[in-house]
Amino acid sequence: MTNPEDRTLTSSGFYVSQEAPIRTDNPVPTPTSPAPDILRCAYMELVVTDLAASREFYVDVLDLVVTEEDENTVYLRSMEEFIHHNLVLRQGPVAAVAAFSYRVRTPEDLDRAVAFYTELGCRVERRAEGFTKGIGESVRVEDPLGFPYEFFYEVEHVERLAWRYDLYTPGALVRLDHFNQVTPDVPRAVAFMQDLGFRVTEDIQDDEGTVYAAWMRRKPTVHDTAMTGGDGPRMHHVAFSTHEKHNILAICDKLGALRRSDAIERGPGRHGVSNAFYLYLRDPDGHRVEIYTQDYYTGDPDNPVVTWDVHDNQRRDWWGNPVVPSWYTDASLVLDLDGNPKPVVARTDASEMAVTIGADGFSYTRRDEESVAAGEFKLGAQL
Repeated sequence: MTNPEDRTLTSSGFYVSQEAPIRTDNPVPTPTSPAPDILRCAYMELVVTDLAASREFYVDVLDLVVTEEDENTVYLRSMEEFIHHNLVLRQGPVAAVAAFSYRVRTPEDLDRAVAFYTELGCRVERRAEGFTKGIGESVRVEDPLGFPYEFFYEVEHVERLAWRYDLYTPGALVRLDHFNQVTPDVPRAVAFMQDLGFRVTEDIQDDEGTVYAAWMRRKPTVHDTAMTGGDGPRMHHVAFSTHEKHNILAICDKLGALRRSDAIERGPGRHGVSNAFYLYLRDPDGHRVEIYTQDYYTGDPDNPVVTWDVHDNQRRDWWGNPVVPSWYTDASLVLDLDGNPKPVVARTDASEMAVTIGADGFSYTRRDEESVAAGEFKLGAQL
């Protein structure tokens, strides 16, 4: 946990500090080789079991743009993207994630990625022709946390549709915003991602020092990925941005009109963490997709880190609404470089669900003893 002397309690109820000294007793060794210079999360490759059903969900319902497709694969992008795709749907036998893909700053950063992960003893594969259409030379690795990562620089440019207002729909998805990964040991994951050049923007902890989740970024937003504590490695969600929150409400209305409201798992609402307006959906295979908007700029070198108390009922939903249990328990498998599901390791640290929404879980808005004694707290969602 952050040293209390280094933190400042804000009027909004959370603490801020200049850094996030999240410590681990089981660190991944820090390579002597420099890390690749990562620009941003760029695309995710999803394996789906019914390509037609998934295409209908992402194209006809969520209005992502088809860049290219064949009988086994659909390449999709958001309205403001200029690289070939932000999402790949690939037909396969098991629903899973094949790659969390990041763009790097220069072609030489592929050499750095190979050296960085080879020094760690990770499996590394490099293809001059890339692993998907529209992406040039790429490096894929099985990282020390068990996740399949890809790094690339060369891309095929496509038309950025930001000016094609004739194509915009009320719920238009404009950017890929972030990934969210489930891992059993959040401090270990955070330390490794910091070695990779990521910075913590927000986290959730308790008084005992247990870290439940951390949000980490390369681009100047709240995150390019988050590490959520749970059985893993798994993928919690992939997130696309809209311009404004009314776009998210339009998606809800569209789902209702199509009699597809069962796709809504959680929300709409506003997060305390990230301050963003959100909606969580489940695709036909159960992959979770977040629709996300209105977080904040984090690009200054002295950007303060926000630490939330795990018992603050406004951390996950600013309005204090409970979180459905499936949001904590369900996640997508990830694949190794041969396409096999990675084994899932159980989390041994305390579970955020157990301590906040279990049968005797309590949360509060104001932590002071007088408020709690007066009953100014909420029960979690009863199991």
